[in-house]
Amino acid sequence: MFDINNPEVQFAIEAVRKAARLVKTVQLELAADSLTKGDKSPVTVADFASQALVSRMLMQQFPDAALVGEEASDALKEAGAEHLLEAVTGYTARFVPGAETASVCEWIDRGAADAANRFWTLDPIDGTKGFIRGDQYAIAFALIEDGEVQIGALGCPNLTDGTKFEPDGLGTLMVAVKGQGTWLTDLAEGAEKDWKRTQVSTRANGAEARLMRSFESDHTDVSKIDEFASALGSEAEPVRMDSQVKYAALAAGTGEIILRLLSPKRLDYKEKIWDQAAGLLVLEEAGGRISDLDGKPLDFTQGRMLLNNRGVLATNGLLHDAALKALKDIGA
Repeated sequence: MFDINNPEVQFAIEAVRKAARLVKTVQLELAADSLTKGDKSPVTVADFASQALVSRMLMQQFPDAALVGEEASDALKEAGAEHLLEAVTGYTARFVPGAETASVCEWIDRGAADAANRFWTLDPIDGTKGFIRGDQYAIAFALIEDGEVQIGALGCPNLTDGTKFEPDGLGTLMVAVKGQGTWLTDLAEGAEKDWKRTQVSTRANGAEARLMRSFESDHTDVSKIDEFASALGSEAEPVRMDSQVKYAALAAGTGEIILRLLSPKRLDYKEKIWDQAAGLLVLEEAGGRISDLDGKPLDFTQGRMLLNNRGVLATNGLLHDAALKALKDIGA
């Protein structure tokens, strides 16, 4: 069992649980109507409120801790955004009674810290389009020290037991502590939970490899992924899923490979650290392996982006070398 009495581990669990409850509330109350109208404001509200909540919790418990978050409050202060700021403040106030707009903006902007030697990084909602569709999304929170992820927590409100899509379920909370494995339970708050250790799949044959493929294609090269699957010899049906929920599912044995190829339209794209940190440790501590497309470890010492890396390859470990060879064979 991991050291659940470690104050920082306890904090990561509590922060992700509360943020997951907040964003699930927004999804249930606002997102259904917005889907038919093409309105993205519910995910904006949930994104900012989630970061405000976690930032405020961090400030209360570890006042000197740095936070590298995805969001900044500038967009909420623009002319015409008053309704968004009001909604963000309202949802934050459900968890922080008495929260006011100025304080909420201040909490959000604490996420602008530099990535120093020791800091937390947060993606308040990873998978915004999945959130709007009522599909998969995650709250991703990690502690990084000297470039190494020490704690990784993924809250997946619409995933049950790390494997099943279940929007009305209790969700999945997956926590990894460096050197202590990856463990999962549900997201419900309350009494002490039963934690179950999770492991990646044992499939080692490329023909059986299930690729974890996104519904969205903004940051990847879909046709090249098809070529990759062919070069690897994969005959298995892909698993469709957005966001770092894929890392949780991979850690639970639901698939074997995640591939982030560069989109032909964005060949200079660099991954953000909050999109990878929590998922990396969750996968590695479950027995998996992660690198960039050249086989290099992900480098979290370069600030807010993975400047020394090109794309991402994550596997169950057993198929990693074969996957790297397939990438080389197709010139990816």
